[in-house]
Amino acid sequence: MHTSATIDEIRSHATGLESVVEVFAEFEPALEGLDGFSHIFVLGYFDRLRPEQIGPLKVKPKAFVWMGLKLEELPTVGVFSLDSPTRPNPIGLSLVPLLSRERNRLLVSGLDYFDGTPVLDIKPYQSNYRVEEYRLPEWRTKLLEKAGERCPS
Repeated sequence: MHTSATIDEIRSHATGLESVVEVFAEFEPALEGLDGFSHIFVLGYFDRLRPEQIGPLKVKPKAFVWMGLKLEELPTVGVFSLDSPTRPNPIGLSLVPLLSRERNRLLVSGLDYFDGTPVLDIKPYQSNYRVEEYRLPEWRTKLLEKAGERCPS
């Protein structure tokens, strides 16, 4: 995966960041038929985590700090309830718009991986993945409201 975005830009969830997901040339035939999908899931291996980020089972949802909340306001929750990179197995999943494909290179927008992050797999977004009705736990909706974000109804 290649991007010119800085680590700080990625961590701040800056919009419009473009990246190139490059698969090995020998896997290029596996991309046939991907053209035309609007979005893809990109699974990556977080190879640059600090040792203390691999293994903890509970952490604070630090993404809310970027929304203006203070760290001490955040609850400690299980990592499987977050999309934090801190986890027992450092595998990331991102859903991103697929802008174009050129041979073994996919141009995407909004991928929150650092330059050089190894890509494990790519899967197309399909209509059967859509969930019309969903709910969030109370701790998350309270934090969203406190940060001034819209909560699902």
